[in-house]
Amino acid sequence: MLLFSCYFLNFISFYCHIAHVLLFIIHFQIGEVVDGPGDDIKRPVFDGIEYDYVFDVDIGDGEPIRKLPYNRSDNPYLTADTWLLKENLPLAYRQQIVEFILQNSGQGGAALDSSFRDPYTGSNAYIPGGSSSMSVVLAKPILKHIPKKGMLVFDVAQFEGILKKLTEFNNSLLSDSDKKNLSLSELEISRLSAVIKILKDTSHYHTSKFADADIALLLKLLKSWPLAMIFPVIDILRMLVLHPDGVTVLLKHVEDENDTLMEMIKRVATNPPLSPNLLTGTRVVTNLFKNSRCHYWLQKHRSEILDAFSSCYSSPNKNLQLSYATMILNYAVLLIERKDHEGQSQVLSAALEIVEEENIEVDSKFRALVAIGSLMLDGLVKRIALDFDVENVAKTAMASKEAKIAEVGADIESLTK
Repeated sequence: MLLFSCYFLNFISFYCHIAHVLLFIIHFQIGEVVDGPGDDIKRPVFDGIEYDYVFDVDIGDGEPIRKLPYNRSDNPYLTADTWLLKENLPLAYRQQIVEFILQNSGQGGAALDSSFRDPYTGSNAYIPGGSSSMSVVLAKPILKHIPKKGMLVFDVAQFEGILKKLTEFNNSLLSDSDKKNLSLSELEISRLSAVIKILKDTSHYHTSKFADADIALLLKLLKSWPLAMIFPVIDILRMLVLHPDGVTVLLKHVEDENDTLMEMIKRVATNPPLSPNLLTGTRVVTNLFKNSRCHYWLQKHRSEILDAFSSCYSSPNKNLQLSYATMILNYAVLLIERKDHEGQSQVLSAALEIVEEENIEVDSKFRALVAIGSLMLDGLVKRIALDFDVENVAKTAMASKEAKIAEVGADIESLTK
């Protein structure tokens, strides 16, 4: 009996010891979760501030990955709105951002109290920093006319009419004793004819060449001929800048100290600014956008150029309105690519002036609206556009009887949400 009691006591003692060990182990394991992460688990930091999550957001089109910080105590809708405005992105992305935040912060389905801590590893587990590497790829809003890609040009010319007008003006100078010295010689007329012949033969643009003397002659006429007579010369220049070798030779004459292109622009924009000169002048600038070698010059002189032609949108000449609006659209495309905030602001302002003009031609209004929408979608000035009441501009466009105006108005309206 005594021996049995000893065995029984030993048995009880052994299992008490085992139970004590098991209780310690269970307490220790559960305690690791209940007590939360240790000091060695760090929350992600963005701009010097710790957050529960810092998501990667890919907006595509080769743009750099953007960071979206978020705390579970934040309102996901307010977070999305604030972030989209900060990043100059369309509010059309709002629902995508909110859904991604809720799904990847364990808040999908129902709003959770900010103090909630799931001690298990279910779908709602709170793991600070655990989702910082997660990313979302935003799908672009489906828009009909926005954004504009590529440049528009004016590449049709009536070369016979140009040469005829040059000959007419030259004969007028020859008959004026005071201006006879400005007239062209037979050799110079022959050279201009040769230039036009090269420009007409578009199938050989890849091999045909211009001499420095050809460009020098055109630039001389732009400087010396009476203001009312230079528009056919500018028209030749308009086609010349579309020729690969023509623009290359011309750029040799565009220097900081002797910028013949800016001299021409300033001359045609001076009082009185004649409509034929403004028309051909804006088309020269518009065609320059086709060649990437001209983009630096166009960006550098953007403010001067836009100021020089700023009155064109209100001209009664519909062709001039269209030329100016096309130049504005090309500038929008270029400055979006260059991420030029100041330039985009000026172009946005010019485009808004066009669409608000009562007597604006339909195609001109359309191109200005496309410029506005492109700047809002891909540019850096969406907030400025909203401050300028672009929502009202969009609604007015949507009410238009012209289908394409209404469509691009709807595109812009969707970007204001």
